[in-house]
Amino acid sequence: MSDAPADTAPPMARLRGDLTQGPILKTLLAFSIPTLISNLLQTLNGTINSIWVGRLIGNSALAATANVNIVMFLTMAAVFGFGMATTVRVGQHFGARDIPAARATFGTGVGFCLMISVVVGLLGWLLAAPLLDALGTPGESRNEALDYLTVTFLTLPLGTLSIMVAMGLRGIGNSRLPLYAMILTVAIDVAMNPLLIRGIGPIPALGITGSALSTAAANFAGCVAMLGWIYWKDLPLRLRGAEWGWLWPRRAELAYVITKGLPMGAQMLVVSSAGVVMVRLVNHEGAATAAAYGAALQLWNYLQMPAFAIASGVSAMVAQNIGAGLHDRVKAITFQGLASTTVFTVSMATLMVVFARAPLVLFLGSHSPALPIATHMQAIATWSYALTGIMMILSGTMRAYGAVITPLVVIFISLYPVRLGFYYAAYHTIGSEALWWAYPVGSAVSVMLMIAAYARPGWREQVMLKGKK
Repeated sequence: MSDAPADTAPPMARLRGDLTQGPILKTLLAFSIPTLISNLLQTLNGTINSIWVGRLIGNSALAATANVNIVMFLTMAAVFGFGMATTVRVGQHFGARDIPAARATFGTGVGFCLMISVVVGLLGWLLAAPLLDALGTPGESRNEALDYLTVTFLTLPLGTLSIMVAMGLRGIGNSRLPLYAMILTVAIDVAMNPLLIRGIGPIPALGITGSALSTAAANFAGCVAMLGWIYWKDLPLRLRGAEWGWLWPRRAELAYVITKGLPMGAQMLVVSSAGVVMVRLVNHEGAATAAAYGAALQLWNYLQMPAFAIASGVSAMVAQNIGAGLHDRVKAITFQGLASTTVFTVSMATLMVVFARAPLVLFLGSHSPALPIATHMQAIATWSYALTGIMMILSGTMRAYGAVITPLVVIFISLYPVRLGFYYAAYHTIGSEALWWAYPVGSAVSVMLMIAAYARPGWREQVMLKGKK
């Protein structure tokens, strides 16, 4: 599988992170739970940082960070896509016991994404002001948003490197080290944010620039911690001597990263753009409905986390087992992923619907006119995420094989022609109810399409045959 020189690494049975052996459910959960905690910590960190900015600087600064986050999400979508493709390819090589090929792929992914981040960072630094103008950033927030965005673009390579290292580690079955690095990152960011915003002793008050610098420094510390551990423990991803040359992208591996990564990144853009459209439609219903939707979204973000984590685990496990040629085990991994995701998501959804009022009051207050609206929409739309979880698992398995176009097409159809189509068709009959019922309708169609695609005979062989060409 690789033209890299022979390696002296020990056999796979002696390497940690081997996802091709052992009880499937136990292995899947052991991998997925650290990923789940990492995602939870990252979300909480963003929330805490927003609180610091809002409380210590003001609403205009908080609005500024919101505008910057939109820009950065669009910027990072491609990097995430290339990173996921790198993870899959590293996992396949690792499962095939071809450690040099795994390192070569990792080097290609890191080198390529770093090149992109440097170019994008410089262009973003130069074009930050026009970008904010294009977004229609309010005048009272523009200067603060510009300061925040400038620092964020200039430190973009640090964040990119941290993301790629974490994804590479997951490809070799190590989800604990990224978790430990995330704990360190969050601790530093939470502690440094107020210090750099307000200043203390010799530390000057940097305002919103301090918040951006805090996040950059925290990401740097987390990345250094991961790299230090990789070299200290001589983990399979480490590069030494001539292997450093693998950071220059290699044609065969780069072709895989680009052709598989672009559709994965595009999937994120499709989901986010459909979310923006839904926000606009909800805003047309008035302030109370918009507030209710905002509160519900906060809860739905947490509801999706188990499915995201387990789908990530399924993808990593399937990739390694594909590399090892254990295709019968792949079916069992997918089944266990479907079962565990359904149990987690349905249980959480049930709790959210039955006890909807308590968490919603935290966001809306007990006397808000938005509270009954939020409770109602929760009862209708929350269940759709159980169906979405099924789609994520099947998509994760197909992605591990390299079948990335089908999940993208299914996501697009379910969100645009189906979800939005249902809204426009039903709105004149049931009014704003069409917004909430569009969720389960879109999710049901996506699951049916994904099951049909997954059950179609011969798709695995076709994808693998193309991958060998």
